[in-house]
Amino acid sequence: MARPILAVLQREVLKLGRQRTRLLAAMVRPMIWMLVIGSGFGAVLGSAGGLSYQQFLAPGVLGMTMLFGAMLSALTMVYDKESGVMRMLVIAPFAHYWIVIVKTLSAVVAALLQALLLMVLLALLGYLRFTAVDVPLLLLGLLLVPFACAGIGMLAAAFTKTLDNFAALMNFVIFPVFFLSGSLYPITQLPPWLRVVAMANPYTYGVDLLKHALLAGVEGRFAPEFSVVLDVAVLAGFTVVAVVIACVRFSGETAFDSVIRVLAGKRTG
Repeated sequence: MARPILAVLQREVLKLGRQRTRLLAAMVRPMIWMLVIGSGFGAVLGSAGGLSYQQFLAPGVLGMTMLFGAMLSALTMVYDKESGVMRMLVIAPFAHYWIVIVKTLSAVVAALLQALLLMVLLALLGYLRFTAVDVPLLLLGLLLVPFACAGIGMLAAAFTKTLDNFAALMNFVIFPVFFLSGSLYPITQLPPWLRVVAMANPYTYGVDLLKHALLAGVEGRFAPEFSVVLDVAVLAGFTVVAVVIACVRFSGETAFDSVIRVLAGKRTG
């Protein structure tokens, strides 16, 4: 069973490798935030605890890159459904939920690769304070955050059948998830009702974990807002729940489609 599963994963990774323009384009969005929006907001907000606003923004744009990267990789799930490739995958000799797991892993790989490229750019531009980086926490963040982002993407993909529907759902989900996460400003500065929404957002804890990793020792309004233990617990718990729901949904959907095709074949026969 391992061989066909690895073959599917290899297919997804090779597809990403051929899309070099996609990797380049993925760097444009965070650079706009850092260089344009970061400069503007930085001029208004100033610094806090010896930290500039653009340095505070670094964990947020790093998380944003993983979020968008994982969501766009989850798009291949819907594309395979619409193009007919999924019909070949579901007849492979392994349980259907393995397709969701492999797609999740490929989304994690895509998000992680884009995050590593962005970190190189941020380091070259001087937005990463290496003296404040907690390496073990950074490695933990680069493991848990892409999985949580991939979980969001797979949930969206599991409940949509067409690219148009996924695009609409992604815009409906991804922007509230990003803006209400503490990526651009501390959530403690939000009105109470928006703060509750932000605290219910699992991605918030991913950004906070990246703040612990990249802004270690920072105090004041730019400091992390939750404990590392809470961040890890929420990210791990959400990832498991999201992938399980996506697996159940996809397995049920493919089983239903198989029954429909069998009945249609009998009628035409």
